[in-house]
Amino acid sequence: MNQNPSINEQKLIDAGIRVTAVRLLVFNTICEQIDNAFTLQDVMDKMSYADSSTVFRTLTLFAEHHLLHLIDDGSGMQKYCVCHCAEHECHHVHLTCTICHETICLKDIPLPQITVPEGYLVEEAEFVVKGVCPKCRNKVGK
Repeated sequence: MNQNPSINEQKLIDAGIRVTAVRLLVFNTICEQIDNAFTLQDVMDKMSYADSSTVFRTLTLFAEHHLLHLIDDGSGMQKYCVCHCAEHECHHVHLTCTICHETICLKDIPLPQITVPEGYLVEEAEFVVKGVCPKCRNKVGK
């Protein structure tokens, strides 16, 4: 790459990821063209010329290096969200539409404090709120 890396190149470097043209293209796409949580298919819709297995491996690498966080919203589809958290730990609430399965990150709402029984060590937590988005509410007349 060039001597003055772009912001996204620098993010990859800072995360310990070797910058390649494909990795940078995927990262640019997910950072600049996709709002909220996304699936592999969402990325492929933006990058139809790319190989889906390469994009999947790239997303997996980004998640392993905390550039993305994984979301289990109960839809059965693996979803990702770009992690903008300084400490690489994205602890916030997600909101999922039960009709269209769109998931958004509520970055300003931290996870509630949960007290667990003595002896347990919490390794990760997810908090997904489910409801109907405005788009779907208008369609079904709720």
